Amino acid sequence: MSDVAIRMLELSKSFGAVNAVAQLSLEVPAGIVFGFLGPNGAGKTTTIRLLLGLLEPTQGQAEVLGYDPRRQAQEIRARTGALLERDGLYGQMSAEHNLEYQGRIYRLGAAERQARIQQLLTHLGLWDRRRERVETWSKGMRQKLALARAMLHRPQLVFLDEPTAGLDVMAAAAVREDLAALSAREGATVFLTTHNMAEAERLCSRVAVIRGGRLLAVGHPDELRRRAGGLRVEVLGRGLDEGLARLLRQRPEVAAAHAANGRLLVDLREGAESAPLINALVGAGAQVEEVRRGQASLEDVFVTLMEEEKR
Repeated sequence: MSDVAIRMLELSKSFGAVNAVAQLSLEVPAGIVFGFLGPNGAGKTTTIRLLLGLLEPTQGQAEVLGYDPRRQAQEIRARTGALLERDGLYGQMSAEHNLEYQGRIYRLGAAERQARIQQLLTHLGLWDRRRERVETWSKGMRQKLALARAMLHRPQLVFLDEPTAGLDVMAAAAVREDLAALSAREGATVFLTTHNMAEAERLCSRVAVIRGGRLLAVGHPDELRRRAGGLRVEVLGRGLDEGLARLLRQRPEVAAAHAANGRLLVDLREGAESAPLINALVGAGAQVEEVRRGQASLEDVFVTLMEEEKR
């Protein structure tokens, strides 16, 4: 098996005048959870559809598990699992029958099918409820079952498009834990899109950030944090508005700054000190009550990249 699960070379897709994916060149190593991050409309779902051969690229090329999505989409879909915008479950059927039906589609033998269904439902804490109709289940339970269905045929690669979107905090945490455990146990490559930066930070050993279909950054979360400057300063007080954020952004030691909920969040460049910034804020009329320092999170990096792209 190749050490690269996905290759994209200047992959592009346009819908009329809209460039949904723009010259995307990227490699996804095999056997990891890879985070594909971006705001709404960034091109994440379109990229997945291109990789699965569900859309024809406008230009460029891709390779998924060694296959060309334009010519060998069936081979790709036979070797991958996918959980896209809808869970695709049959509500009138039980959880067990949903997986049984899917297993027959993948032509798994009866004994293998039953063993695999029991294994997955047990790992996901659903075995005791396997005979219940899915329409009676919560969204979190349905999402777990959809994850089991995506993993049923032991795919080499799994595409998960916002798997925790719309779930409450506890259900989302449970799905994340199950995803991490399944990925480690199965050894599959996971291509994960999410808006949740904390989720990506916990699960992903490598992430890519896109906006407007363009790649902005790629690397390990720690690498991206270092690239953002590393030090995050949070300033609390009065009069800390967007006008002061703009003032700070003009300073050479500031990588990014924005106002949020009556506070200022400032990312400093490598080696910069925060004291001159506080002096500048006080001089501009702000009442500074507290200054907190810490390392930038992946969410901070994401915000910084979005602001830099706008400028």
